Amino acid sequence: MTLQFRIGWGFDAHRFGGDGPLVLCGVVLDENGGLIATSDGDVAAHAVADALLGAAALGDLGAHFPASDPKWAGVSSIQLLCEVVRLCRAAGLVAGNIDVTIVAENVMISAHREVMRSKLADTLDVAVDAVSVKATTTDGLGFLGRSEGIAAYVVAMLRPM
Repeated sequence: MTLQFRIGWGFDAHRFGGDGPLVLCGVVLDENGGLIATSDGDVAAHAVADALLGAAALGDLGAHFPASDPKWAGVSSIQLLCEVVRLCRAAGLVAGNIDVTIVAENVMISAHREVMRSKLADTLDVAVDAVSVKATTTDGLGFLGRSEGIAAYVVAMLRPM
């Protein structure tokens, strides 16, 4: 029996405090505030990449782009995601759809949602209606609720080419 599709789950979180800008799904939301990370800290793009890698059984983001390697310092997370898409294609798989949930207490994405969806759709080479981007808070609970950082959860479906 041939596998028709694969499901992957991704998660990432980063602490606020970087020089900026704050980037989510490849879109700049705030020029002044950023996240502490090796790359640009785009937790949504990181979680999408990990979900795709998981669905393809190709390891994780750290295995392909280790924080210990200085060549990844400050790199665009969309650039990393493009490489993950290439790896999936090399394995004979392409994205079917993705569902992104961003968790942040004080970062509002509603004004940016459609641009974020479009950026991810272009990067994954899927239709915009195959990309969901939504947000929630923790109602003040934990490090996210204290506005110490931001996180993203992603479910992705891959299908054979």
